[in-house]
Amino acid sequence: MTEPVVRIPDAKVALSTASVYPESTATAFEIAARLGYDGVEVMVWTDPVSQDVEALRRLSDYHQVPILAVHAPCLLITQRVWSTDPWVKLQRARAAAEKLGASTVVVHPPFRWQRGYARDFVRGIWRMAEETDVRFAVENMYPWRYRDREMLAYAPDWDVTKDDYRHFTVDLSHTSTARTDALAMVDRMGDRLAHIHLADGNGSAKDEHLVPGRGKQPCAEVLERLATRGFDGHVVIEVNTRRAMSAAEREADLAEALAFTRLHLASPTGVPRP
Repeated sequence: MTEPVVRIPDAKVALSTASVYPESTATAFEIAARLGYDGVEVMVWTDPVSQDVEALRRLSDYHQVPILAVHAPCLLITQRVWSTDPWVKLQRARAAAEKLGASTVVVHPPFRWQRGYARDFVRGIWRMAEETDVRFAVENMYPWRYRDREMLAYAPDWDVTKDDYRHFTVDLSHTSTARTDALAMVDRMGDRLAHIHLADGNGSAKDEHLVPGRGKQPCAEVLERLATRGFDGHVVIEVNTRRAMSAAEREADLAEALAFTRLHLASPTGVPRP
């Protein structure tokens, strides 16, 4: 008998529906099924299908692609999706996750101008987490920059490791935009890291979401480090394919991202022994 040279962790690799924009949520399920992704993360935004739990269930059943996570509508363009009350948005995201069998709700920290929401955010996330088996995984963000000016747009902080949350999401495009050390952030998150948005970046002030391996972030190193820890959360490909010249080019980018992730999400266990 010999021991395996490589250990593959239990982490599932999912496709964010945002990765096919400007194509539809329905297209993301179709591509995820065709390329062999383990599931999808639904970005709840202006596409009506992304907001409709029954429509999402039908897509999941038809394509035989499970919904692993729900991204709450936290973006500027989704301020009126599922209510203007941010706590109602999170309650609806949790309900959707429970109905769809998703284990995780991804949530951004509040914008600074959402003062009441920001003031109670840390305590409120803990309260909601204690009411469900769904994990609320709070995502790292970044300062907003324009030329030489920097604005802190998120509260309590864009660096979510400065506050006490039960679960975290690390986004490697956001670490690039923040110009922070991704590996150090992963280490600070420790066992509370439940979810990964895998993408790359070159340190631009813009949130680039490049295909992993095309920028300067340590995407491979992060995956390999998590593999050695036996990470069993979700790795979600969340990349920008808006510049794809065709559906075939978009699909090739998403196939490349999946192959990169599976290649590096493995842990060497040493040489075989008799």
